[in-house]
Amino acid sequence: MLTYSFSDIGSQSLYEYLYKCIKQDIINGVLAANDRLPSKRSFARHLNVSTITIENAYAQLLAEDYIYSIPKKGYYIADLTTKLAKTAATNSTPLTSELLQTVCFADFTSNQTHPDTFPFALWTKLMREVIADSRPALMENSPGIGILALREAICGHLKQFRGMDVSPEQIVVGAGTDYLYGLLIQLLGHDKIYGMEEPGYQKISEVYQSHNVLCLHIPLDRQGICIDKLNASGADIVHISPSHHFPTGIITPISRRYELLGWASASDSHYIIEDDYDCEFRFMGKPIPSLQSIDVMDKVIYMNTFTKTLASTIRISYMVLPKHLMARFQQNLGFYACTVSNFEQYTLTRFIQEGHFERHINRMRNFYHSQRDLLLHCLKNSPASPRITIKEEDAGLHFLMHVTLSVSDEIILKKAKSQGLRLACLSQYYHQDSPPEAHTFVMNYSAIHPEHMKEAIARLCQIFIEN
Repeated sequence: MLTYSFSDIGSQSLYEYLYKCIKQDIINGVLAANDRLPSKRSFARHLNVSTITIENAYAQLLAEDYIYSIPKKGYYIADLTTKLAKTAATNSTPLTSELLQTVCFADFTSNQTHPDTFPFALWTKLMREVIADSRPALMENSPGIGILALREAICGHLKQFRGMDVSPEQIVVGAGTDYLYGLLIQLLGHDKIYGMEEPGYQKISEVYQSHNVLCLHIPLDRQGICIDKLNASGADIVHISPSHHFPTGIITPISRRYELLGWASASDSHYIIEDDYDCEFRFMGKPIPSLQSIDVMDKVIYMNTFTKTLASTIRISYMVLPKHLMARFQQNLGFYACTVSNFEQYTLTRFIQEGHFERHINRMRNFYHSQRDLLLHCLKNSPASPRITIKEEDAGLHFLMHVTLSVSDEIILKKAKSQGLRLACLSQYYHQDSPPEAHTFVMNYSAIHPEHMKEAIARLCQIFIEN
């Protein structure tokens, strides 16, 4: 039976250490494809750990597609051999600005931050300290890619939480991901073909189109963007969110990630933009490792933002460029000034360096976990519960809710609006005609006031019952 020593695990949890040991044995070929893993109980007895430790380790391996399960038979090693070898005109109904600006009782489309969760007192204290201690630095022009201290702090955060070994010289800080997308288009070229996920976040498509570049919508399957469709599209750049796709919630498994890296390595013009927008809020197990962390060919451009973890109104985002692209960036785009003020950069730097950011993420994860659980509890105990199916509820700040209905999505949206509720349907995020899933709603709960949750679900479920 498999045997691992827990004598030198450092600060890691037991399950995290065990998960890494098994994963490494799979990658190194110590555990062969289709080998059966020990049962959870026998493995727990053998290693003298709890069954929960084994369950959590297996769950993380399963989520990343290193293993697979057969009901009533057990867990088996996935076949990664071929995957590893590969690595050497719209019918959508966009949410209108009029709808977004209407005051409502509960908004299930918004990503705004609940005001009670932002650390206003601490942020004010840090700003005062920055103004008192760093006056000369505040008056100096920031480098175009952001102040060094903030880029160093971001590197430390990425190393600790995402397993990414990057240098401050690879990071570009900017006022929101929209601005950074524009820089990337200038860096990679207006003549390139940009691919994005279908369905997908429409704003990304709009940004690309506003820069007059060709943007293609490439369909997904259950593991993420379809490799065959990507190959056939002729795209040079593909923009994906593998750790938690918006809006479907799909997590791209390790096998598909290696396929994507294989696609990227097939041409000098191919690059992957990895949008890791809410990786901190995975509720089951540890966050899925980033695609950038397993990229050995320097083909992944990593992007993230502080708008999800801090507040949607803090427009500070960043991207990590491969070193050869950063050299090109400095040569061709180095004249740009940084779009984030020094005051905000130095304040955020202290927030991260002093450990406040890590504690804040933990608090927010607990808050959002409670929000999610309250929403699911209200749905489960509603009269409409037999009609409702929930999908992808364990990762990120939204999930999908399919409801059995006899009327169109448009009618449900109108009736919800009349009850002070804002909803978004999965069908709204398709660019192509005839989206396949009707009556599936994208439930974003980050902006819902907890005291409004029960009443909001009562109003919503009453609409479902009547239709």
